Amino acid sequence: MQVLARPLAPRELDYELIWLSASLGSLGLAVAWFALRLPWPICLFHALTGHPCVTCGMTRCAIQFFHANFFAAWKWNPLVFTTLCGLSIFDAYALVVLVTRRPRFRIVHVTAREKNFGSVLICRRRGRGQTDTREKVLRAVGYQACDVLIR
Repeated sequence: MQVLARPLAPRELDYELIWLSASLGSLGLAVAWFALRLPWPICLFHALTGHPCVTCGMTRCAIQFFHANFFAAWKWNPLVFTTLCGLSIFDAYALVVLVTRRPRFRIVHVTAREKNFGSVLICRRRGRGQTDTREKVLRAVGYQACDVLIR
């Protein structure tokens, strides 16, 4: 697997433009929502079960993040804070690439073995001794990289 910086190929999808547009469009919708003083979003999971979900505190985290109160944003929801940091870094990268027409980063030459290794990483369940069906199959056919993950 290689990460290359190369110009956008003819007829290649411009992922930076697509995801930057989606990101800024979502931010614009959120700003418009609060500017129009529409009601706060209600968490259906919390309303039905009474338990907080993984994204509880997301709205408050985002508000604190965009006001540059990063510690408060982290306290509201670390998962959303980390996602917003990653999204901000990608948006900055995409903006620079689009404005300056610089080469884009692309992952190329991914072998079948590397794809399987990535699948094992994704499919791995929590807890010791529990293995995914795909992992068992890979183990049965002698996939060596799987042994590193299981130990």
